[in-house]
Amino acid sequence: MNARLSLALAATAVTLPEGHILLLRPPADLVLEGLPLDRCVAVQGFRPDHDALAARGVAMPDAPEGPFAAVVVFAARAKALTLDLIAQACGAVAPGAPVIVDGSKGDGIDSVLKHCKASFDVEGVFAKAHGKVFSFTADTPPAAWLAASKTVDGFVTRPGVFSADGIDPGSALLARHLGDLSGKVCDLGAGWGFLAKAALAAGKVTECTLVEAERDALECARVNITDSRARFHWADATRFEGGPFDVVISNPPFHVARKADPDIGRAFLEAAARLLSPRGRFLMVANRHLPYEATLDEVFGQTVALTEQGGYKIIEAQKPRKVPVRATAPKRRRP
Repeated sequence: MNARLSLALAATAVTLPEGHILLLRPPADLVLEGLPLDRCVAVQGFRPDHDALAARGVAMPDAPEGPFAAVVVFAARAKALTLDLIAQACGAVAPGAPVIVDGSKGDGIDSVLKHCKASFDVEGVFAKAHGKVFSFTADTPPAAWLAASKTVDGFVTRPGVFSADGIDPGSALLARHLGDLSGKVCDLGAGWGFLAKAALAAGKVTECTLVEAERDALECARVNITDSRARFHWADATRFEGGPFDVVISNPPFHVARKADPDIGRAFLEAAARLLSPRGRFLMVANRHLPYEATLDEVFGQTVALTEQGGYKIIEAQKPRKVPVRATAPKRRRP
């Protein structure tokens, strides 16, 4: 469990004033001890973490209204996203209110702290549990910290989403195998829509369902894909219920924070098998070294490697075997 903020509050290294508190991108495993939950609201765009926090009693309104007495920012893997959250925090509090930042070394908190010291009057820094918590009085942030959408390779992306700087090479390789699709298609972990748009270019596709856990990425996909056959779902792909589909496509994630964990990809494979019609097929791309073959053999009656190129492999699987949704979703955090 992520106890760093709780420990900082207990040590009075940081304090929360009276009034409503905004939590920006808190992790699912946040220790809630010391937080006045009756006065806290949270914004979390990653659906698995959003749902886990809501189940623990954290208020998660769609559009929380400020100003707030204080904001707690939880660092993301992407520094550009963290700086954007801090800039948002400065605009969400009353003048003179505190902004608290909590992050791990793995999420680059030392670099974020350096940036904040250059722009704000940072108070004492609390170091614990491989990370830091610090606070400062809100002021006008550098204009460059506010993250803006950008167009790359003809697609709109945002800082912090997967492959924000251009088309992922693995996805580009998979797209070359989507020309003969037909019927109802589902893109699991659709990101900002590159694969779904490639699927919709096949004239016999009647519908394409995009399932994406990161809300910012899905909003980019809505801009990138204006085809009336597209359906958009902000959801955890490993627990999504829908279909049946004629084809499922995916470039599944395989990280917990910065650590590789193939178990996440395996959960995507199981979800694909559940969502397919009996005669449906699954097309996926993965890094060549990832050990997905055993899981594919468990949940599909037939698999074939279509190609291996540039460190990636394209696999087609058919004859899905239905497997139940995992009792516990695989742990992951993106971005």
